[in-house]
Amino acid sequence: MKKIGFIGVGIMGKSMVRNLMKTGYELHIYARTKAKVDDVISEGAIFHESIKECVPGCDAVITIVGFPRDVEEVYFDEGGILENADPGTYLIDMTTTSPMLAEKISKEGTEKGFHVLDAPVTGGDTGAKNATLSILVGGEKEDYEACMELFKAMGTNINYQGKAGCGQHAKLANQIMIAGALSGVCEAFSYAQAKGLDLNVLFDSVSTGAAGSKQLDAFGPKIIAGDYAPGFFMKHFIKDMKLALTEANMSGLSLEVLSLVLSNYEELAQEGLGDLGTQALIKYYDVQDVEE
Repeated sequence: MKKIGFIGVGIMGKSMVRNLMKTGYELHIYARTKAKVDDVISEGAIFHESIKECVPGCDAVITIVGFPRDVEEVYFDEGGILENADPGTYLIDMTTTSPMLAEKISKEGTEKGFHVLDAPVTGGDTGAKNATLSILVGGEKEDYEACMELFKAMGTNINYQGKAGCGQHAKLANQIMIAGALSGVCEAFSYAQAKGLDLNVLFDSVSTGAAGSKQLDAFGPKIIAGDYAPGFFMKHFIKDMKLALTEANMSGLSLEVLSLVLSNYEELAQEGLGDLGTQALIKYYDVQDVEE
């Protein structure tokens, strides 16, 4: 594979495009607003005005967009990928989306002669920048193996999860774990602050012990500093948690912690905070901050 189409050049996608170019791939990109990707264009990415112009002739097309409706649009609309990519192309959706939608893309894409994988990622903007993402892949195993070098340009922990949709199921399990872990960090910080503890001292004291976690390491210092810039948007995490709850309900599962954390985030989103990072969950515990 040499020529790669890339649809959705946002916080994560932009770093992934850069890492693919560093590895020697020729990147053809499409984004709704060209001005937002001028930097990667100046670095060598080839911009196209439409998906219809972007995907023909590509060996693989990668998508990482915002919401399931965006995935539907880029794959199934008249000017979308399934109507315009060359048969035999590898289609890799790296958006966190519905497992049922991943199965639909796989079914229709396979019928049209494509190799389809769902390959959502975890590791945040830092993992995307450093090419250390975890990549969770569903689809045919031979297609997964054929794309391994492509995945290695973006991540270091790359695993085959099973048939179409299983990559998405693995990512939703990941998001369920994050919801509980980050909520625990915020509750602990709120408790410590109420008891007059120095949060910096607390962080240094517990981060290397049994309470340590990736969420504490990544977001503890940001919470203490009042840094709510998004490495991952709150509104996208809400989307992920809703998808997980839908799938859990379909399996007769009651995920009470996930339901509670989702309701906390939704309350913050109603306050207009959906474009902040996930660490802004701490604001749920600080009524004064939320009201401001």
